[in-house]
Amino acid sequence: MMNRVIPLLLVAAAVSVAGCSSKDSELDRFIAQTKQEPPGRVELLPEVKPYDTFPYTAQDMRSPFVPGGAGGAGSLAVRPNTKRSREYLEEFPLDSLKMVGTLSMSGRTYGLVQTKENKVQRVLPGNYLGQNDGRILSIAPSKITVSEIVPDGSGGFIERGAALALNE
Repeated sequence: MMNRVIPLLLVAAAVSVAGCSSKDSELDRFIAQTKQEPPGRVELLPEVKPYDTFPYTAQDMRSPFVPGGAGGAGSLAVRPNTKRSREYLEEFPLDSLKMVGTLSMSGRTYGLVQTKENKVQRVLPGNYLGQNDGRILSIAPSKITVSEIVPDGSGGFIERGAALALNE
């Protein structure tokens, strides 16, 4: 039985050695062919253009990375008055109130404001309305101008303008 196995092993070894030699010859032919080709051309790098400089002139301005509103101390100066008594129209959000007209009596112009409960209230400049300490600044025939005090997001407050327009 050994006599049969040995010739088979010799044949298998010869075939494997012959297979390796053919791959080596293909590799040698590829290398020789590549060396005969002309070398490739390398593209030149684009020219680097110098950058334009500019003078920095904002060193005296407020840093955008430091908390504080316009002017720096503005958010500390504006505070809602928590000691005053609340008025009726301060129970409602400003966007739920509607201006329905004006009324002139005794030389004064009143604004007429309607609540979501369909109640109409008379207001004058200096009255408050809305839930953000909205103080009425002026009353015109078609608009009531309001200044609200709202949180600025960093522990302070800022004034924000708002208005109720007459809806016809």
